[in-house]
Amino acid sequence: MKSILRDGWSFENSGPVGEQSKEVKGKGGVGESIVKIDAVPKVCGERIYPQDFDLEGQLHARMVWSQNPHAEVLSINTARAEAYPGVVRVLTAEDVPENSYGINYPDQSVFVAVGDKVRSVADRIAMVIAETPQAAKEACALVEVQYKPLPVLSDPREAMKAEAILVHPERGDSNVIDRIQIKRGDIQRGFEEADVVVESFYTTQAQEHAYMQPDAGVGYLDDSGRVTVIVATQTPHDDIRHIARILKLDEKDVHIIVPAVGGAFGGREDMQTHHLLAVAAFVLRKPVKLIFSREETTMFTGHRHPFYMRYKTGATREGLLTAMEVEMVADAGAYISSSIWMLNNATSNAAGPYKIPNAKVNTCAVYTNNVMNMAMRGFGAPQAAFAYEMQMNKLADALGMDPVEFRLKNILEDGDICLTGKPMPQGVGLKQTLTQVALTAGWRQEEDHWAAPRFPQPASPEKKIGLGLACGYKNVGFSFGMDDYSKAVVELNLSESGEMDSAVVSCGASDLGMGAQTALVQIAAEVLNLNANRISVPILDTAQVPYAGSSSASRQTYTSGNAVYGACREALKKWEQVLRDETGETKIVAEYEFHTDVLRPTSYYEPETGECNPHISYGYTSQAVLLEVDLETGATGILKLWTAQDCGKMIDPAMVDGQVAGAVHMGVGFGLMEEFIQQDGIPRTRGFSQYLFPTVLDMPEEMVSINIEVPDPTGPFGAKGVGEMPLLPTAPAIMAAIHGAAGVWIDALPATAERVWACLNGTG
Repeated sequence: MKSILRDGWSFENSGPVGEQSKEVKGKGGVGESIVKIDAVPKVCGERIYPQDFDLEGQLHARMVWSQNPHAEVLSINTARAEAYPGVVRVLTAEDVPENSYGINYPDQSVFVAVGDKVRSVADRIAMVIAETPQAAKEACALVEVQYKPLPVLSDPREAMKAEAILVHPERGDSNVIDRIQIKRGDIQRGFEEADVVVESFYTTQAQEHAYMQPDAGVGYLDDSGRVTVIVATQTPHDDIRHIARILKLDEKDVHIIVPAVGGAFGGREDMQTHHLLAVAAFVLRKPVKLIFSREETTMFTGHRHPFYMRYKTGATREGLLTAMEVEMVADAGAYISSSIWMLNNATSNAAGPYKIPNAKVNTCAVYTNNVMNMAMRGFGAPQAAFAYEMQMNKLADALGMDPVEFRLKNILEDGDICLTGKPMPQGVGLKQTLTQVALTAGWRQEEDHWAAPRFPQPASPEKKIGLGLACGYKNVGFSFGMDDYSKAVVELNLSESGEMDSAVVSCGASDLGMGAQTALVQIAAEVLNLNANRISVPILDTAQVPYAGSSSASRQTYTSGNAVYGACREALKKWEQVLRDETGETKIVAEYEFHTDVLRPTSYYEPETGECNPHISYGYTSQAVLLEVDLETGATGILKLWTAQDCGKMIDPAMVDGQVAGAVHMGVGFGLMEEFIQQDGIPRTRGFSQYLFPTVLDMPEEMVSINIEVPDPTGPFGAKGVGEMPLLPTAPAIMAAIHGAAGVWIDALPATAERVWACLNGTG
């Protein structure tokens, strides 16, 4: 099946993803800033995204969504829709070979069948396939569905109760999906030893991914009869497994092509359109195109998990932490998705990057009838970081101690025992990020204490300025006993004299815009001592490139970087052999599969104590925020933000800066304005016009970014990861600054002007 794009672009001869800028100095290797390999075609409008494909004879699909958040489906009548002019087929559950799926547990239906029930408004009843998008859309309104409404659970704390109706009765007698507990030391004695105890209740909201490219793609059968999907995804090789299960095919009979991804932030870990396109192409044996509207992408795809958290933390008058007790309840929404692994992550991060001798942690994820929640940048760590950093700032305030000084007494360093009872791996750079951000922001380190800078107050009496501080840390890579692995293949092209002329690096790492493929090229350039301009990367086609796992968990630089590093080393050995033997070969192929189990095996929580070795590596970050609060309106404006992050080794400093800026942007939204609102399971946020995310006018007037390099000896050239970490401290640093300016603690996100005003006036 050939594409009929205006520029004649085809998969058969895709070549490199892009060309390097001629401005590259040196070889474009590790530590240099080069133009991303896909930047030029993107800027010129030549980069092809899934929605840009039009195939010969293609049909168009639209979805029939549930009209209820919780109801039995009594009947589905598609006759009127099927008779509508231009409609070719209406697909329902009866057309799907295996109608259940899920990225971790198959509790979702491709289409909800008669006799089953819808569990959220994001459930699909049918898919109308027609000759034009307009005909498909109009016919969707003609599908008749009868429902028997059921009670709606929209609060996970209510859903946990024994008398609550079950969202998934087939999964047992409770809506609780998973529980985790950690017990360390003697919690009662820890609080008895404390001179100050702070107890608070925190809530965080659902947050929309808001990626620019809506969910879209094309499904078709290729010339070999394989089910093929052109789509934007973070997990192409894993998606194959799920699609093959749905269609009851061998995995070799399915493949996915990822030409470009217009942002993801975790929102493309779950299948949104992939399986629907695969089913349509499989049933009709024709190419089918599906594009979600912005409203569909906003309302019916997953969001960040809302959290309800109770924290109790104790410290001595000298500023040493003695105990921490934590309860967390996460709203999973209607389906598990990645909620279990997200909860694992949030739980391991519950105490923050601090030495806690006595701890008691209880966490759970719960089914509700809200739209499913899923992976989003930080994966449970931002919710935990908001709570534990609020606690640190409140304790420092209660002790009359500078927040920098208080943290330095308690932060983790190499070999210190973490919350789950195991030593931290080598390369803990938190102390360096904290001291550097503090000194750059104006803190003074005196003989026996730290002193914060003072800033002049605005001339207007209704406005006050405050300074806030927060830290954070997060895992790099998959964890809890998973063998995180990636494979790379490197092909060297030699001249007739045997000299290295160019190289092709094949690795299935989906580039979501963060520059993953560029970083892999730079690692190859460094190892091979070859200019990056001479290294190409093929289009990500799962039939052609090896497995690299999900582009999530800030892992691709670490895992796929190690795979490329190893493959390049193997290629060099073969090249040296060719030169010695003078065989006249002009092509060398080498491969390498990197496994984290070899270097740093991880383990799952021990059921009673929660003891485990959770993560292979971490990234660390600290931030300070200077902001202004209008006491009359509650409005805030960030004047300056300082951020320091330890990413081990910067593969490309400019790309690190870009990731930091993006993370801070999302952190500002998380802290001040973004909220996906649902009421009784019905989305009230229906698109960008009803969702407030930061524009350039809401960002800090000035941002200072400090990159720290404390190498991880197991990372490629010492690299860790950085994409998620700078998001973590932004919201709690903002809250600390609001407290410094206005004297109120905002314990519920986002801190909108209305919420700040209510707290200032005693009604919040």
